[in-house]
Amino acid sequence: MDKNEKWLQWAVELQSLAQAGIFYGKDVFDKERYERIREIAAEMISYKTDISMDKVKNLFCNEIGYQTPKIDCRAAVFQNDKIMLVQEKNGTWSLPGGWVDVNVSVRENVIKEVKEEAGLNPI
Repeated sequence: MDKNEKWLQWAVELQSLAQAGIFYGKDVFDKERYERIREIAAEMISYKTDISMDKVKNLFCNEIGYQTPKIDCRAAVFQNDKIMLVQEKNGTWSLPGGWVDVNVSVRENVIKEVKEEAGLNPI
């Protein structure tokens, strides 16, 4: 990415972090702070591109929940001819994994998810 466009990467990352905080945050005051961070990210985009704030909010801030390219990754962990499964919050079983984070490779995300969900270091 061009050094002059680093601001765009920062704005996208701030928006992503704010969106997750708004969705998963439990404290009303934290949610207010995440809303403000999201607004600042939108202001950055609007200011640098001369796109109206309304249009930026429509395009840039219209998702809820965890912001990802909606790519899910899973790891197959084998030991003694058995495959490891983790129990999901809804009671079902699956391979350890989850949404791929923004600005993280699939490989890095699989490693992170196995550590978080199973407490294992796959490398």
